[in-house]
Amino acid sequence: MSSNKNALIRYKTLDKCLKNKYRKYTLEDLIDECSEALFEFEGKESYVSKRTVQLDLQNMRSEKFGYEAPIEVYERKYYRYSDPEYSIHNISVNESDLKAMNNAVQILKQFKDFSMFKEMNGVIQKLEDSIHSTTQKSIIHLDKNEQLKGLEHIDILYESIANKKVLKILYKSFTARESNIYTVHPQLLKEFNNRWFLICLYKQKMYNLALDRMERIETDDALQYIDKDLDGDEYFKDIVGVTVSDSIAPRTVVFWVDSGNAPYVKTKPLHKSQEVIREDQEGTLFKICVQINFELERLLLGFGEALIVHKPRKLRLRMEEKFRAAGKNYQNLVVPDEN
Repeated sequence: MSSNKNALIRYKTLDKCLKNKYRKYTLEDLIDECSEALFEFEGKESYVSKRTVQLDLQNMRSEKFGYEAPIEVYERKYYRYSDPEYSIHNISVNESDLKAMNNAVQILKQFKDFSMFKEMNGVIQKLEDSIHSTTQKSIIHLDKNEQLKGLEHIDILYESIANKKVLKILYKSFTARESNIYTVHPQLLKEFNNRWFLICLYKQKMYNLALDRMERIETDDALQYIDKDLDGDEYFKDIVGVTVSDSIAPRTVVFWVDSGNAPYVKTKPLHKSQEVIREDQEGTLFKICVQINFELERLLLGFGEALIVHKPRKLRLRMEEKFRAAGKNYQNLVVPDEN
């Protein structure tokens, strides 16, 4: 059992003893009660030292955890709360706090159907009970798709990252004819555009594998895990999407957006590096500094005729080629008689 969980069990036990009006507890009694509580949870002998309980009482008295418990020693021997109504489980919040907590609970409830959040259901219910949460509908709605293929893999991937386990993944990319086994060191889970990806180390290089292309996952305890200690914000700072390349440097991408769509790009930047170069009645010229990848191209193409790439030249020519191909598709389109 983790030390944090041990401490929580001791605090809960001490709280129960200190608010008991019908029994006097000495320090030795408190030590015995804490040891017995840990034994019940762990199923093995677990002696709590005198110093540990004294430190617990000190922490409960202090502001360290927000308890400020009114613990007193009377007759130089017995411990209790000077306020018989006090408990560390009492929540001292005002009406504004309760409303804010209720809103947070409503947001959490939107995640409860994800398999990785199933263990949170009981916690969410306790929060609702504690703050007398209303049954109002959520004011904030988050875009999610619980039926998205691959979500069933999140649990094992999450646990493997947390516990630093090597994985063998049977994977079939969209371009592969057959499935292949990838032995990977999982590092991060990433959601983009309502799809989930595993960022992992494979053959000394970083890869992103789509969860919806995974067919089977097994842990490989024979191999030692390699931890790249990735920071998500740092790793994805120069890209749009999930595809990061070690060999491609960020480029300055200059693009124009017409006046009807420019406000949307201003208020929802394509990347955090986005800046306005100039603007007039016709539209706005922007620039961003990113790696050029598939996701960026898809994003730019999504604006259709409202956006024109100026630089770099190679990206502009590729965009022109794609729009010409799209135009030919419409010119050659044969639509069956709808009648």
